[in-house]
Amino acid sequence: MRLPGMPLHDPFIVADEKTRTYHLYTSNDPSVSGVDGTGTMVYRSHDLRDWMRPVVVFLTVEQKGIWATDGGWAPEVHEWGGRYYLFTTLHSQSKPLPVPPPGQWGTPFQLANHMRGTIIAVSDSLLGPFTVIDPSRPTPPEHLMTLDGTLYVDPSGQPWMVYAHEWLQTIDGTMEAIRLAPDLSRTVGDPVFLFKASDAFWLSEQIPGGVPHQLPPYVTDGPQLYRTPDGSLIMLWSTYEKNMTGQDGTIGGGYVQTYAVSKSGNLAGPWQQHRPFVRDDSGHGMLFHTFDGRLMMVLHRPFDNARGKLYEMQLLGHELRILRRRADLDGGG
Repeated sequence: MRLPGMPLHDPFIVADEKTRTYHLYTSNDPSVSGVDGTGTMVYRSHDLRDWMRPVVVFLTVEQKGIWATDGGWAPEVHEWGGRYYLFTTLHSQSKPLPVPPPGQWGTPFQLANHMRGTIIAVSDSLLGPFTVIDPSRPTPPEHLMTLDGTLYVDPSGQPWMVYAHEWLQTIDGTMEAIRLAPDLSRTVGDPVFLFKASDAFWLSEQIPGGVPHQLPPYVTDGPQLYRTPDGSLIMLWSTYEKNMTGQDGTIGGGYVQTYAVSKSGNLAGPWQQHRPFVRDDSGHGMLFHTFDGRLMMVLHRPFDNARGKLYEMQLLGHELRILRRRADLDGGG
């Protein structure tokens, strides 16, 4: 298979040095995996061009007593302590959340009151099967609507989950972090606020009069962290631009890939926002290194009927730049 023919959303690539194989994780799609059910599948390749048909590595229906069986969004796999840990977002509309009081996070959406959050599952193999660690609840605080949790390990060796606090609950979506226990089985302490979507200065430029909340909500999606050689911390994240006007006069925006930088190198920031560097309904990107040492980014475009796109990247200090689009690998378009 090649990327133009591979359905995928929220792609995450693990370059496994032991087998010299790239593993591309995405939500299970029965049309290509041949397996029904909510979960995670993985494509494999030795050259980022030709890919094996995907195999399913996680299914919610196989997890005894799991709190949710819908979603399966944004799967990531991280090696930690000699084992492999799957992070993926589930939700259950049958498990309502209390609507927060006015003013706590803005004006809550009355319909956005069900459980959503990232679970962690573990395996001894990149090919699974993965078993959820705590089937009773999501890893972040369960009263928060969260998604797209990712693993970050700070310089002291402390693991964290960084996640997006849903705009559905907050209006102005936020990025937050929470400490994890050494075995990733539970959280420790309270969430730490990192930044909110409206901190992106270029979003405010698109608002008439600069007044918040006059346009559709501010979205935070797809955090992924990368330490630069100069010690800065980069966070890739996605949101929606708001400067597009439809024929009916409504104002909306396209999905974009952007990033923020913590020059201090600290997870708590302060975070400096940068303008989007990939538009055209593209996003949820992540950085990885090829086996010959090149820095690459994979993301999906478009948002619906998503396909993977690859970019060769360059770091100049803490500035992230696209060297070239790898249309030779992803088929162009």
